[in-house]
Formats: sequence, structure tokens, C-alpha cells
Amino acid sequence: MDMSIGDYALNLVLVALVVRQVSGKKLTLIGLTWPVVLVVGAGVKYLHGVPTSGNDLALVTTGGVLGTTLGCLCGLCTRIHRQPDGGLLAKATGLAALLWILGIGARVAFAIYAENGGATTIAQFSTRYSISGAPAWTACLVLMSLTEVLGRTALLGARAYRLAHRPVPEPESTR
Repeated sequence: MDMSIGDYALNLVLVALVVRQVSGKKLTLIGLTWPVVLVVGAGVKYLHGVPTSGNDLALVTTGGVLGTTLGCLCGLCTRIHRQPDGGLLAKATGLAALLWILGIGARVAFAIYAENGGATTIAQFSTRYSISGAPAWTACLVLMSLTEVLGRTALLGARAYRLAHRPVPEPESTR
């Protein structure tokens, strides 16, 4: 999977998504959904099926589980607060940012390694463990990315919905 300038830009945008939230960012429906649109677009571009021969499905499933785990942990480590105007503010903790960057960084590092001398080692590993090759690795990495974003988005969305629909306590002075 050769990464283009656009692929690197997409990864930088996804990193910026959480890094921007470290100082707090208003949580909106658009803010929650645009990362999903980005990774679905990448999926359409790169994912042309999920190979199932040998251990391909195990590899792809591992990528999906790892992505879901990282995304959900990132979502859990992001604080959501109700603002006085009723809006919601998402504030990623340092751990949330670290987990997010770890997932994206691992995928980018794998691609850089594969493109710069690691292809032979990856091919040998693939042969040894009955992985059919590049299509399986691509499916693994794309599904890892998609499930990371979906896991984070689903958790933040559910938490935001609960908080937004929780009754606002009355101030002490009006009781």
C-alpha cells in the first residue's frame, strides 16, 4: 500500500482531530461525523474486499479489534462537559491523544516500513503465517482505521446524547 501525499494529509488531519480537543472543542454532530466520512472515503479508495484465505481473516479481524479497542479507549479518555449555553465541550486527555496517535502512528509506520525496505520482511512473515499478501495487510490497516474512528465516534456520541438529554439541575438561587 503506497501512501500518497493525500494519505499522509488524512492521517495528519485525524491526529489534529484529537490534539485540538486537548484544550477543549465544542462537540457537534458535524464534528463527530466528518472523521467517519474521511475514513469511509479511504476505505472506498483502498478496500476492495476482505481476503479470507489462510490467516487473512484472522489478520483483518485483529486489525479491527485493535482499532475498536484504541478508538473506544480514546473515547472513554475524552471528557465531555455541558456548557452554560447547553452546548457540549469535548476535552481529550493526554492519554486519549496518546492512544489516538499510537493507532495512527502504527499504521503510518507500517506503511513507511513497507515502502522503504521492509517489503521483503513483511512478505516472509506473510508466507510463514499464511497471509496472502498486500490485500490482506491493506484490509487490516483500513479496517483498523475505520473501527478506531467508529469506536471513538460511537462512544463520544452515546455519551454526548446521554449528557445532552440529562435534566439540567436548577441553580441554588431559584429553589
